[in-house]
Amino acid sequence: MPSQRTRNTGLDALLEQAQWSRTQLANAVNRMGSEAGLVLRYDQSAVSHWVAGTMPRASVRPIICEALSRRLNRPVTRREAGFHVDSGEDDERVGLAEQIIDIGRRDMDPSRRNVVRTGLYSATLAVPLFGDLVGRVEAAAAGRVARIGEGEVAAVRTMTDRVADILDELGGGHARPMAAAFLVNSVGPYLKASASESVRNDMLSAASDLVYLTGWMAMYERDHGLGQRYYLKALELAAASGDHLTYCRTLRGMSLQAAHLGHGSKALQLADSAAEASPQAGPRLRAFLAGQQAYAASIAGDRRRAFSRLNEAETALSQADSRRESIGGYDRCAYEFHVASVLYRTGDLPGSIEAMKVSIRAQPARERQGRVHAHAVLAGRQLELGHLEAACHTWETFLSDYQTVSTARGDHHLDTMRRRLRPHRNARPVKRLLDRSHEVVALKA
Repeated sequence: MPSQRTRNTGLDALLEQAQWSRTQLANAVNRMGSEAGLVLRYDQSAVSHWVAGTMPRASVRPIICEALSRRLNRPVTRREAGFHVDSGEDDERVGLAEQIIDIGRRDMDPSRRNVVRTGLYSATLAVPLFGDLVGRVEAAAAGRVARIGEGEVAAVRTMTDRVADILDELGGGHARPMAAAFLVNSVGPYLKASASESVRNDMLSAASDLVYLTGWMAMYERDHGLGQRYYLKALELAAASGDHLTYCRTLRGMSLQAAHLGHGSKALQLADSAAEASPQAGPRLRAFLAGQQAYAASIAGDRRRAFSRLNEAETALSQADSRRESIGGYDRCAYEFHVASVLYRTGDLPGSIEAMKVSIRAQPARERQGRVHAHAVLAGRQLELGHLEAACHTWETFLSDYQTVSTARGDHHLDTMRRRLRPHRNARPVKRLLDRSHEVVALKA
C-alpha cells in the first residue's frame, strides 16, 4: 500500500493567517522565484499538494517562506511552514538566524512553553571550540530585502541592556518573553540582512549577547533544555564575530547550569574551557571565570582546587575597575556568593551563612530577582543549622521581594519553603510566615 502523507497543518495555518487563497500563494511564489533567478510555474494544484503533505523542492522552500513573510510582515521559517529538516540533514543548513527565530517564537508564546520544556538538557554535549565555530555563520541566501547599519546594532545593544534591567527589577517572567519577541521580530531579520563586514560582525556580537542573556533567563527559570539551546546559538554567534568575551561568558553560564543540575565534572570542564579560551581576559572576567571554576571544583569534590580558584578570583576582582556591566558582570556580591557556595559544598555551613549575608549586603537594591534567590538560599541554610527564627525572618524578606517579581525560580523557592517548614508548622513564627505566604500568593494570582 502507498504510504499516507501527513497534512501540512503549518502551511495551512499560515495561508489562513495571510488570508490568501492557494492560487495567490502560488502566484507570489512564482513572482519571487524570478527574483532568485528561477522560472516557476506553480498553480493552485501545486499548493494543494503541499498542504496535503507533499514536500516542495528544497530550492523552493525558502521562497515560499519569504513570500509568506512579506505577506504577514514577520519572519516565517521553514519549520513553522511545516518544512522540517530531515533527521539526516545538517542543522546548519537551516541557517542560524532561522534557528534563533524558531527557538524564540516557541519561547515567546505562552501556549507553547510546555512544548519547549520537553527538550532535555544534555549532560554529555560536546561543546565546540571557538576556532571550530568560526566561519560557520554565513550570509543568508539571495532574496534578502534589507540592509542594516550601526543604528540597528545600537538598537540590539540598547534592548539587551533594557531587558537586563527588567530582569533585575521585575523578574524573568516579564523579561524573557520580551527578549524572545525581539529576537524573533528584529534580531533574526537583522542577521539575514545585508551589511558591511564590520557592521555584520558587530551585529553578530550584539546578537550573541542577547541570545546569551535569554539563555541565562531560561536556565534561571529552570527551562534547562531550552537554555542550553540558546547557549549553543550564543556560542556560534560569538565565534562568528570573533567575540571571545561573550564566548567565554556563555561557557561560564553553561558551567553554572551543569552545576545547578549536579553535573560536577561537566561543570568543571565547561568552566575550565571558558578560562582557557580567554588568555587575554581583563581582571573582572578572570575573576568571573575563576569564581565559577571554584564552585564547579567544589561540586566535583576537589576542595583544594576550589579554594585555590577562590583566591584567584578575589585577587583578580581587587584589580578590576568599578564599572558595572549589565550582562555577565561580576562584583563583590557575586564573589561572596561563590564563597558561600564553596563553603557549603565543602561542609562549612556556618561559614556559608556568614558569606551569604556579606553577599546580600553587597547586592544592589534594584536587583530584586537576585535578592529573591539569595534570601531563599540563606533561609534554607539557616534552617538547616537549626536557627528556625532567623530562617523565618529571612524568608519574610524573601516574600517581600518575591511578591514584586515574576520568576519560576522564586515559585520553586516558595514551594520549598512551605515544604521544609511543614514539620514546624505549630511554631508561632512559622504560622505567621505561612499565613503571609498565602496572602502573597493570593496577591500574585
